[in-house]
Amino acid sequence: MRVQYLGTGAAEGIPASFCNCAFCKYARANGVMRTRAQVLLDGELSIDFPPDAFLHAARGDADFSAIKYLLVTHSHMDHFYAHDFILRGYKYAYEIKEPVLHIFGNEEVLSVFGECTRRELKPQVQEGIRLHPVRPFEEFCFGEWRVFPFPAQHTSESPLLYLIERGDRRVLHLTDTGYLPEQSFRYLASCGGAPLDLITFDCTFLFESAGPNARHMGLEENKRVFARLAELKLADAHTKKVITHFSHNCFPDPVRLGRAEREFGCKAAFDGMQIEI
Repeated sequence: MRVQYLGTGAAEGIPASFCNCAFCKYARANGVMRTRAQVLLDGELSIDFPPDAFLHAARGDADFSAIKYLLVTHSHMDHFYAHDFILRGYKYAYEIKEPVLHIFGNEEVLSVFGECTRRELKPQVQEGIRLHPVRPFEEFCFGEWRVFPFPAQHTSESPLLYLIERGDRRVLHLTDTGYLPEQSFRYLASCGGAPLDLITFDCTFLFESAGPNARHMGLEENKRVFARLAELKLADAHTKKVITHFSHNCFPDPVRLGRAEREFGCKAAFDGMQIEI
């Protein structure tokens, strides 16, 4: 399975548009950019679709016309910029490789899609988009993929995280979320299967401490989640670990990210990073 980290920043991106903090000044001076989070699996399954998806496609990271499936974690703008879907066809896009895009998300995601597209969505574009409601703890399948959705600790709208399988490969997507609710751990344990091949961790805070009810994680919470998954036989020494979704507030420069990689035995994602599992 090919995994592409198209965007690796938190909601405000790096450098943040309206910010003149020390790190954003450093980022501008050194050409550092982290766009909003998006992950692409095997070129056909996207996890989230941020405002920066335009840039991800424009810089040649992926052919978005070939995306068949979109899993949305929650309706926050940095993870689901629904306005862009009015452009998937008509005179805005020709020679689309996949005639139908299937979008999966919770009820709020589907509602936001309607709100954002109702004024401008052409019938010719609408016929190429299918919306599918997703509920926690109810697995579903499409194509060669099998997905197990479960709750994040993030907002009040029932945000979702995903265990995703294709063939004998298993990946766990853990952004946006704080430390996982115990019911989510129990659900993952009930799914069975071999240990995970890859875990993508929300590491918004990096070395900053996160409270017990925080909506994001830092490295210490990542370590605790991995330890719990290992205890449940869901992760082992072969499981790859990637940290992402960095905020400008945690000053994610090469020195600090290198320290995190050494401490956790992980890879700190950067925009455009690809790995094979």
